[in-house]
Amino acid sequence: MICDAHVHFFSPGFFAALKADRAAVAALGFDFPDSVESLADRWVGELDANGVVRSALMASLPGDADSVATAVARHPSRFVGFFMLDPTRDDAIAYATRALDAGLRTICLFPAMHRYQLHDERVTTAFELAAARPGTAVFVHCGVLSVGIRKKLGLPSPFDIRFGNPLDLHGMALRFPQVPIVIPHFGAGMLREALMVASLCPNVLLDTSSSNSWITQTPGLTLDQVFRTALEVVSAERLLFGTDSSFFPRGWNRAIYAQQQAALDGLGVPTGDQEMIFAGNFQRLFRLGCRQGAGRAD
Repeated sequence: MICDAHVHFFSPGFFAALKADRAAVAALGFDFPDSVESLADRWVGELDANGVVRSALMASLPGDADSVATAVARHPSRFVGFFMLDPTRDDAIAYATRALDAGLRTICLFPAMHRYQLHDERVTTAFELAAARPGTAVFVHCGVLSVGIRKKLGLPSPFDIRFGNPLDLHGMALRFPQVPIVIPHFGAGMLREALMVASLCPNVLLDTSSSNSWITQTPGLTLDQVFRTALEVVSAERLLFGTDSSFFPRGWNRAIYAQQQAALDGLGVPTGDQEMIFAGNFQRLFRLGCRQGAGRAD
């Protein structure tokens, strides 16, 4: 069984927010979706073709949560809705509340993108909202941040990775122990810091997604070593498999799955532990039938 904890939903609204029309998107070699509904259906077909039972589906810009909510409502047994939140916006909590009321399950923070400290009180307010909604997680992108489609479109990316240090999550994780916190890409170049926080806070999980190209910035480091160290520090129970898949016609990035499975096989990771990483932990974290609303899960 496979569950993918990291898939981006490049909806028509996403491309519109980037001011990328159909012709511009086609020039990149990407398919422009005809509608949210057709894109959701296409993703279900792609998951089926690759044996993926469920996946996260992330609204990849603030303001596009409705697109993911539509996809989740259309295929509730297949998708778990994630949405990006910029907590510096005046309407941040109202927007997040509406997204959670619509059935989305995870608040995604990108501090380097939106330039705020993770110990900012506005971040605290977002965590308070998550804590009041059992079944809600918080995803926090740390370390290196590069958005490929922005580069391809020639858009500026004035990100500041000084804001993305996993150590800044420590206080928040301690303050809200009931809120699962997901750090993607093994900390994206800040593996040591991500593992330090995770070792101290049992509510912190790491996702394994993407090519993890940040590994090349540490001479001699390999994906096998990353997995070995992560398993030693947090165990298989706190690793979530992900691909960082996003666009069509590529669709689901099976090469990432093959690479990670080969690394785990090479390390001799037991079948049971691999099952937790590739599906079990996601299923436990995002149980089917856990519906948001009225501040509780039922």
